[in-house]
Amino acid sequence: MIALAEGQLRGCFTPLVTPFAGGEIDHEAFERSVERQVEAGAPGIVVTGTTGEPTSLTAAERAELYRRAVAVASGRIQVVAATGSASQRETVDLTTTAEDAGVDAVLVVSPAFVKPSQEGLVRHFTATARRTGLPFLIYNIPGRAAVGVKGETVMRVAEACPTLVGLKHASPDLDLVTELLLGLGDEFRIFCGLESASYPMLALGAAGLMNAVGNVAPERVIALCEAVSDGDHELAVAVHRELFDVNRAIFFDTNPVPLKRMLALLGAGSEEVRPPLAPLDEHTRARVDAVMEGLVPSPAG
Repeated sequence: MIALAEGQLRGCFTPLVTPFAGGEIDHEAFERSVERQVEAGAPGIVVTGTTGEPTSLTAAERAELYRRAVAVASGRIQVVAATGSASQRETVDLTTTAEDAGVDAVLVVSPAFVKPSQEGLVRHFTATARRTGLPFLIYNIPGRAAVGVKGETVMRVAEACPTLVGLKHASPDLDLVTELLLGLGDEFRIFCGLESASYPMLALGAAGLMNAVGNVAPERVIALCEAVSDGDHELAVAVHRELFDVNRAIFFDTNPVPLKRMLALLGAGSEEVRPPLAPLDEHTRARVDAVMEGLVPSPAG
């Protein structure tokens, strides 16, 4: 595994929403969201991850978001490009495009709908990782991909590809966190991608969070990461409990539909999503609104 700097790929990496206006990407709003993370003190962002509706974006649209994120970040914040697709060829193309754009690392999800075997996953991740010199992270999200990445699979990819430096883990399987850290060492960067499991994974040794709530309350998600890093678990538990209802509300409907409602309530974004996602129904909107009544507003500037 390639060596990373101590602060590289650690802490709060917010997976940004992709804002839309009239069916098109609102690039100005996207750039403001990048700047918002810089102002909040986040060490990094993720572009076109699950929260960014990647399956509703063209490859050209994703590439443009990579370029704009890098330009706005201007070295002040790390940019991770989510480059995964159901197609291996498109995944490789997006990965090389992201590298050309100047991102700091790439995140590749298990191909959704395909349901490859573990051998297929090894070959997919290995083929992609070998096409870039960037730090490479696997994205394990069995609830969306319909296949989970096993610890043995990750270790096989790590053995074949020294650029594999971490895993985004969006699953309640906490055993996998310990299995990988024991097998690959504490320098292997595990990011929690399941909002309500944020504190438990950090306590087990995860390097950081890729938490969608960072779009709404980045300072609090950062505070949770920093509390665990500082060994202040009393504070970490307090922040975990503070964020608990919001973490769960993200999944009142398919992410990022509830999240975009939250941002709209804060005056920090539009509720618009691209089909086949649909706006919240009135009942679910009321549930989200009720949760947000207890959140201290922290709108984008």
